Amino acid sequence: MWNSERRAESGEGGPLYRIIVLTATALGVGAAASFAAILFVECVKWLNHALLVSARTRVQHEDEGLLVPVATVVVPTVGGLLVGVLLRYWSIQRRSLGPPDVIQSVQSRVPLPDTRSGVISTVAAAISMGFGASVGQYGPMVYLGAMLGKAVSGLRLRIRNLPAISIACGVAAAISTAFNAPVAGLVFAHEVVLRHYSTQSFAPTTIAAATGYVVANVVFARPPLFLIQFQGVGHAHEFVLFGLLGVLGGLLAMVFMSSVLASARLANRLGAPPALRPGVAGLVLGITALWLPEILGIGQELLRFMTIDAAFDLIELPVLVIAKLLLTALCIGFGFAGGVFSPALLIGALFGSLFWGTITAATDIATSGAAVYAICGMMAVTSAVIGAPLTTILIVFELTRSYDITIAAMVAIVMSNLVTHRMFGRSLFDIQLAGRGVDLFQGRDRNLLQRVKVRDRLIRAFPKAGPEESVGEVVGRMAGTPWHTAYVVDGEGRYLGNLEPAGMSYAERVGDVMVSPDLRFDETTTVWHAAGQLDDHLGDAIPVVESESGILLGVVTDSIVIQSYRAVVQELRQEENAPL
Repeated sequence: MWNSERRAESGEGGPLYRIIVLTATALGVGAAASFAAILFVECVKWLNHALLVSARTRVQHEDEGLLVPVATVVVPTVGGLLVGVLLRYWSIQRRSLGPPDVIQSVQSRVPLPDTRSGVISTVAAAISMGFGASVGQYGPMVYLGAMLGKAVSGLRLRIRNLPAISIACGVAAAISTAFNAPVAGLVFAHEVVLRHYSTQSFAPTTIAAATGYVVANVVFARPPLFLIQFQGVGHAHEFVLFGLLGVLGGLLAMVFMSSVLASARLANRLGAPPALRPGVAGLVLGITALWLPEILGIGQELLRFMTIDAAFDLIELPVLVIAKLLLTALCIGFGFAGGVFSPALLIGALFGSLFWGTITAATDIATSGAAVYAICGMMAVTSAVIGAPLTTILIVFELTRSYDITIAAMVAIVMSNLVTHRMFGRSLFDIQLAGRGVDLFQGRDRNLLQRVKVRDRLIRAFPKAGPEESVGEVVGRMAGTPWHTAYVVDGEGRYLGNLEPAGMSYAERVGDVMVSPDLRFDETTTVWHAAGQLDDHLGDAIPVVESESGILLGVVTDSIVIQSYRAVVQELRQEENAPL
């Protein structure tokens, strides 16, 4: 009965209406996101071939004099300049957009950035990867899916939580298409974006993820990320090695994430014009690629080699790990548009192969081959970077169809996340959001409560007193009201103190007997911080004073703060347990 009354008050339709609308939303957004993701990948692939970024094209033209070396340096540099100009002068946001913006929109209940900036960011990401920047494709694909979901959320469909659900549908379909992994796409949308598993959101995101899989595999027959033949883990002691690899992979993930953040700070300190920064990173990348061409682009071709025993020797692997890590951090920090998902996969796979090679070369310990270690390293690093251990476990299972590899990867993923959660944070995305003032470390409710200001809950009709008045005059005005405290202001409205007239002589001057309050707030105080300071408060209400001018804006009572707190928490609980 209560739920029905709430839905009626909000104008929300009945169960059948919601099922129809959410199903149609999931199918439409899922199909659109899948088609858009495939188009995005094909554009990047075409640019890689046309601009001599892909390994196969470079081999085909290696006998044509200086063509390949010149292209190696010039192409990423020009790409960086194009990206810098696009983002600086065409995008309203003046930066690339990605998963942190999607998470912020859903968790803080604010709209995604404007569509124009989203389109420009997607084009800039395609140029970045197409011209060989060491960035990833999955972050832009996630944002692309979310942007298509945003289009539905703008319709007046009378569905509670529709903006978050439609965005999650786009994200689930994009990941499902990218990895041929519908279950992973579904879980990623809930684990990283929504951060809950209500029936109302779970059903449509499942449909959207399945739609993305059908479009990718039935309509277009997309190839898997890699193929692997694995006979199983042959030795029990290897699970200790997988756990150790997970711990080391977590530490490597922390180095990678710290490098990305440090690179952005370095770019700001250097003072180079923002439009030129990606070009600088492209030049450094191109020069380095003259000796290490494997670092160019997304690295999918290199990723496939990581599952082959002895594809690289022990001298090449650490060089590639360090180069890919540092140049990815440089490209992202200096303004190329792209994600960290793909580079984390490659860095982790390289590190896993290095770990296996070191173990086999330095000891007589029996192992089950390079493939399982490459995948364990890949997922140990990636899960820590994106903060999605369940998603990465499911990606392994759906990509390899191997239960043994999945269990091995699960051990590495768990150990990696234990390390990074304790020493760094849930993910790079959450750290980036914390830098914007969006704190998700203590839960969804804290983030929302920190966005609600007490100044929006003010009582403006309350007893005031001037410092020259007598206590008797103020008491006369307060007679017949529930107030026991008057708030003293000067002629310009600046707050001076409180007057509590009980037990005072009516002849006394207010300015002589007023007292400082035990608690005061200002225009920046949030409900979260206010609620944490109420324990020792006594009195009618807390004054809210403008910090610069000292003007008394109003007052708030303890009950208003508590009611505001409860309203946000209750709304979250309803969302997390919402039925269809």
